[in-house]
Amino acid sequence: MDAIKLAEEIIDGRRLKKDEPFINEFITTNLNELKQGADMIRKALVGDKVDLCTIINGRSGKCSENCKFCAQSAHHNTSCEVYDLLDEETIISAARANEAEGVDRFAIVCSGHHPSDEDFERILHTYSRMNKELNLDLCTSLGFLTEEQFKKLREVGITSVHNNIETSRRYFPYICTTHTFDDKIANIKRAQKAGLNVCSGGIIGMGEDWEDRIDMAFTLSELNIKSIPINSLMAITGTPLEKNESLSEDDILRTIAIFRYINPCAEIRLAAGRALIEHDGREAFNSGASASITGNMLTTSGSTISSDLEMLTELGRDITPYWQKRKAAE
Repeated sequence: MDAIKLAEEIIDGRRLKKDEPFINEFITTNLNELKQGADMIRKALVGDKVDLCTIINGRSGKCSENCKFCAQSAHHNTSCEVYDLLDEETIISAARANEAEGVDRFAIVCSGHHPSDEDFERILHTYSRMNKELNLDLCTSLGFLTEEQFKKLREVGITSVHNNIETSRRYFPYICTTHTFDDKIANIKRAQKAGLNVCSGGIIGMGEDWEDRIDMAFTLSELNIKSIPINSLMAITGTPLEKNESLSEDDILRTIAIFRYINPCAEIRLAAGRALIEHDGREAFNSGASASITGNMLTTSGSTISSDLEMLTELGRDITPYWQKRKAAE
């Protein structure tokens, strides 16, 4: 496979299909050429703007789902901190601080299959206040919701919801049995029907093979997902995957590049596992990544908003928040 020629064809409008005869050649193609081609696609079709989001863990632990990778599952014995929904002022204060540092968007992430009715109403009120008081784009991750609930999220100013498919359809039952892959797909479609953008990706390094990763990338393409977080497993003691070996940097960068070829116009978002790539994931942004989760949290393993902004500036990327661009245009 000629990675550079293929990148040029994608820039000119070609879109890859699952049944392309060369698809598995992504696994063996020269990595430097693959990264170069992926970065060409990123620059031509997405541009130099890096989309930065931050999250707050609004409710932690006691999750009814048995996802094998997750510290917050009640099925596993981990040292996860457990607490109920944070109070409104704590959440808004965190969002305000993140906005002041120059990120694009902010999300409340809650453990559990879905929030209680009481918690959902509290979350709606919190987002309504943030929409009035702050400039940030607002996102959320609340699990499985009804279409009517998704509509209510949109009404209070949320533009995007997060719901990872985690892996391929084939491999999903090896990772979770308390809900299905089809449950995930149906939830995503309900959110989209309600007029919300969906941020959905998955985790690599859970024991899946390369074909599973490629299949996941195509599933996200078929769902027309605009933001795709790629997480690299950081094995957590007490979970069934605690003994999984960490992925190599080359494997992570190859995955990011492949996702860019298959989803050329999406935001490919660097998420958990950045510590597995040198310099807080710097090379990922030369391999097709165009977005990242940032802040002082598990996903970034010690990097900060300011250090990320400094790194991206050195790479010549545009770090001006979208909301700031909108205000300047008014």
